[in-house]
Amino acid sequence: MTGRAYQVMDVFTGDRLAGNPLGVVLDGSDLSDDAMLKIANEFNLSETIFILPPDNPAHKARIRIFTPYHEMPFAGHPTVGGAVAIALRDGIEDAIFVLEENIGPVRCAVGSGHGAKFAEFSLPKLPEPAPFPISREQAAAALGLAPQQIGFENHLVSAWNAGVPYVTIPVADLEAAGRAKLDATFWMELTGGQTGAPAPAAYVYCRQTALHDADFHCRMFAGHVGLVEDPATGSAAAAFSGAVMHFDKPLDGTLVRWLEQGVEMGRPSRIRLSLEVQNRALTEARIGGHAVMVAEGRLFV
Repeated sequence: MTGRAYQVMDVFTGDRLAGNPLGVVLDGSDLSDDAMLKIANEFNLSETIFILPPDNPAHKARIRIFTPYHEMPFAGHPTVGGAVAIALRDGIEDAIFVLEENIGPVRCAVGSGHGAKFAEFSLPKLPEPAPFPISREQAAAALGLAPQQIGFENHLVSAWNAGVPYVTIPVADLEAAGRAKLDATFWMELTGGQTGAPAPAAYVYCRQTALHDADFHCRMFAGHVGLVEDPATGSAAAAFSGAVMHFDKPLDGTLVRWLEQGVEMGRPSRIRLSLEVQNRALTEARIGGHAVMVAEGRLFV
């Protein structure tokens, strides 16, 4: 009874037992949808990916992404962790390849450095405004904060979708970010009472940071879909690029911003957000980070 190989990766970190853990089933080609969902539930991580042969032979692999509750069309830390896991499996040092996800083909680059592999992917979908009009007062009530703690500079509450929807909520400083706690019941009322993948999560951010080399401090709350808080969220960083473009209005060229997340959870993470701007419009965005393998074994299913 040989079973099928799996790994657990820590993503958006170069240190084990930090970042966001990811389950990786290295060969999921003969598993049913129901079996994948049950395995993701067994791992009980925020996401588990299943690596399959690609539909297009020019691509590297197809990956399917499951939370313990549903399948995702796209997610950031599974894309970064999956790209690194494939590179480790296949003995790849540096490469560019395409992963097929439910949202479509995703271009990835993998390289080595600082003792851990680094992977970066181009957003398959640029951020667009999402229809979740939440006021400053509503956001404050949902997070247990005072209205005057919501917003900084010209940043206001907004909502964006780059494959997965998020409401991006600026807060005044680290103190406000640290006090934030999502009321999941009230949040469901604000977002239309939806459950599952279509419901937006809350992405809280401020410009004050805990790490000296970060540009934004972030937290992601999704208690309304069973995830109280996430230590690193690539799809949220993808949506957040819409807020950066809208409020910071960067000049033409390449803008790189480092996001810290997971600090309050004791799982610090670093996410690199790279924006390509032409004529004051976003033409490309990339999400990158390190990933390390923390466990491996056999799955007898």
